[in-house]
Amino acid sequence: MNTPPILKTSAARVGIGGPVGSGKTALVERLIPALLGRGIDIAVITNDLVTAEDAERIRRSGLIDPARVSAVEAGACPHTVIREDPSLNIEAADELERRFPGVELILIESGGDNLASTFSRDLTDLWMFVIDVGGGDDIPRKRGPGVIRSDLLVINKTDIAPYVGADLVRMQREACEVRDGRPVLLTDCRRGEGVEAVVDLLERDVLFRR
Repeated sequence: MNTPPILKTSAARVGIGGPVGSGKTALVERLIPALLGRGIDIAVITNDLVTAEDAERIRRSGLIDPARVSAVEAGACPHTVIREDPSLNIEAADELERRFPGVELILIESGGDNLASTFSRDLTDLWMFVIDVGGGDDIPRKRGPGVIRSDLLVINKTDIAPYVGADLVRMQREACEVRDGRPVLLTDCRRGEGVEAVVDLLERDVLFRR
């Protein structure tokens, strides 16, 4: 007798981490309409040190119902509430699911941190790490845990490579080398380039739609 598969009934949870200024919030703002445009029911959690600034920015954007955006104030190093003790984020995600029973995907944006930032597997089904070209094309060679271990590495701000003297081709190649085949995607969130590829990956690897 074949045992039927266990169906996941709770929303998938996707972490988005990376250094300050790498473009995490800009990526979230691009992902929201792209996900909604594919009929995916979503909610958002942002993490900041002692403010709700990123949450308020997204609420004011008009991209999503403001009630679907929650803010977590870390009160300490940003990685504390996404790795060491993610209970505040787990509680926030659970509350969003109670208020919006149909939600399929919750984006959890970390506060800006360094290359050592990682997400607890108790919190996320998949986590991506966002770096940007302006931070230097040598970031992959520094081999921080965020770059090495994340399920998806996003190299953002590709448009500024010529202006900061970055070798984008080498940066992408070296990122692929240190990640042992795990995906690397390039984005320019200012123009929205590369965002659909991120959504494709989330549909395939998190929502299992493809």
